[in-house]
Amino acid sequence: MKVEMKDLEFGYDPNVPVLKGISYILDKPEFVCIMGPNGVGKSTMIHCMNKILKPTSGFVYINDKEVREYKLKELAGHMGYVPNASEDSFPLSVVDTVMVGLQNDHKFGTSDDDLQKVYEVLRLMKIQHLAMRDFNELSAGQHQKVMLARGLVRSPEIVLLDEPTSNLDVRHQLEVTKVLSELPEKKGMLVIMISHDINITAKYADKIIMLHGGGIYAVGTPSEVLTKENIRTVYGVDADVIDVGGRPHVILNDSIEEGSEEI
Repeated sequence: MKVEMKDLEFGYDPNVPVLKGISYILDKPEFVCIMGPNGVGKSTMIHCMNKILKPTSGFVYINDKEVREYKLKELAGHMGYVPNASEDSFPLSVVDTVMVGLQNDHKFGTSDDDLQKVYEVLRLMKIQHLAMRDFNELSAGQHQKVMLARGLVRSPEIVLLDEPTSNLDVRHQLEVTKVLSELPEKKGMLVIMISHDINITAKYADKIIMLHGGGIYAVGTPSEVLTKENIRTVYGVDADVIDVGGRPHVILNDSIEEGSEEI
């Protein structure tokens, strides 16, 4: 798998770019987290990757093919997408809701292989006990786990996730992020996730892309990116960074810089 951004720029207002000069290549199975303050362009970046948004200028390539050349069905064969805290309503069981993620594979009916894929991903997300429950009767956190299962059921090469743990409590945030972090090794996937939780990201990410001022400010391992200086510049807060088991752990202080970006 390969995702390449080349001189990517996007702006909702042509005179005010949200993203500018984004150039980067991701070309191997790994767990990549995109971080930065609200409004910095994290969701915009992944929406340019999956054809929800058309770049103002520059290019996005998926497996060396420009994303605008893909038909949506073809792109779905390479890429899964899970939006942030979906408000979707499905008058279906959990099994049938996840099965929707396979709708491009068969025109009529479902096969035993389909059901096997669905139950495999339900077990992965530890929600197999919800299989026959009505999707609309579930809690917000259970909804989000089902939507994650639907995005993963095709075992795509590339998975884009927009704050997928935002409706989950701390225990389930850890549980789900750990599962996602294991997908590159277990399934050979490139997993790209937007995250606001600094310490959960630090604990599990292989790589962090930190955005600031419309561009990529820092890229690297959690230890390389989550430094006191970077956190102060990007988030406008002071923090202490300590080592816990070879991973950084960020302790935020009360000091907030005047005129800093909204967090």
